[in-house]
Amino acid sequence: QVQLVESGGGVVQAGGSLRLSCAASGRTFSIYHMGWFRQAPGKEREFVAAIVWSGTGTYYADFVKGRFTISRDTAKNTVYLQMNSVKPEDTAIYYCAQDSRGIIGTGLYRSRSYDYWGQGTQVTVSS
Repeated sequence: QVQLVESGGGVVQAGGSLRLSCAASGRTFSIYHMGWFRQAPGKEREFVAAIVWSGTGTYYADFVKGRFTISRDTAKNTVYLQMNSVKPEDTAIYYCAQDSRGIIGTGLYRSRSYDYWGQGTQVTVSS
């Protein structure tokens, strides 16, 4: 079994910062990538960022490049999303996801490629 638990969401003013965390437990030996997705009301879930678990490599959606940073602490089995210069349009539920099979190529950007999901954490950016 795999459990992903997100934390760190909340209300922040536009231009501010927030750091999300996602702690993984269970089958942590089979993590290839960890990703962050988000879903705003009435919209589909969309890719935000992903990171290679045992190596180098980070991937970002264009709309967060230069503002958000994904990182991980393999000793703690935790992935982070540092969100800077947030905008009202960043308001959404943020989910972390675990890839346990080894996604390749553009599959990293598709939610159906990931095997396990957290429950999500709400981020609200006020203007």
